[in-house]
Amino acid sequence: MATASINGCCLTSSTVTSALRRPALRRTSIVATLDSSASPPTLIRNQPVFAAPAHLLNPSNGRKETFEIKATSTDNGVPSDPSYERFKEGFVYFKTEKYEKNPDLYGELAKGQSPRYMIVACSDSRVCPSHVLDIQPGEAFVVRNVANMVPPFDQSKYAGTGSAVEYAVLHLKVKEIIVIGHSACGGIKGLMSFPYDGTTSTDFIEDWVKIGMPARNKVKAQNRGEPVRLQCTYCEKEAVVVSIGNLLTYPFVRQGLANKTLTLRGGYYDFIKGQFDLWTLDYNFASSISV
Repeated sequence: MATASINGCCLTSSTVTSALRRPALRRTSIVATLDSSASPPTLIRNQPVFAAPAHLLNPSNGRKETFEIKATSTDNGVPSDPSYERFKEGFVYFKTEKYEKNPDLYGELAKGQSPRYMIVACSDSRVCPSHVLDIQPGEAFVVRNVANMVPPFDQSKYAGTGSAVEYAVLHLKVKEIIVIGHSACGGIKGLMSFPYDGTTSTDFIEDWVKIGMPARNKVKAQNRGEPVRLQCTYCEKEAVVVSIGNLLTYPFVRQGLANKTLTLRGGYYDFIKGQFDLWTLDYNFASSISV
């Protein structure tokens, strides 16, 4: 049990640990479509996903360069891109083993979605929450970004994550928001190693991950002399707490907590040890006193 103050609110966390799947084409572009009709879904249409016109790009050096987007194929009409077979096989497996065997589920999903959870997870290819937690279609509204960050409420920036939180809480009426960090996170390693001295080496990453700067500062202050690897592990967990604290800056999130219609949780997936930790945070809102 631990208590901390974030964004003016007192929170108490209790941790629960648990050990928490050929037709000949002229082009490589493919489309996989699902519908709720009696007929089976179309696997692959023999046409491009989109007809892309040539685009004019204006680099900062003033030169104009023209890039044309085209679909490619071999002379015999068989796609040359090996990803074609990978995605085809993947969709065939999904269609035969999941879609066709769960008509009731996919019939309901065709009518709309009503997920219980919103999950904020990292974009890291090793930590897909649907795979790790066996989340079923329609069960969770998922947002993935570098280092599973939730920025503070700000209508002028970070609109992607902010709009997802708004949509999940106000329109989908999710019951729980879970922010999940993970082991060996490259975004957190960057947060811990970037100098932040006025110089930059990336276009977007440094500015994005510094959302977790309070976690970095806390870890560096409390763990001086510890190996960098261990500090990164501490920061991976602290950054989850920072993101949960940032959720409190969203008025509709605070309202949901006050009305007890919304719960916030933190999670941490250690894919090296095969372990998943989950904790719930209870918030106490104090009334303002003017003197």
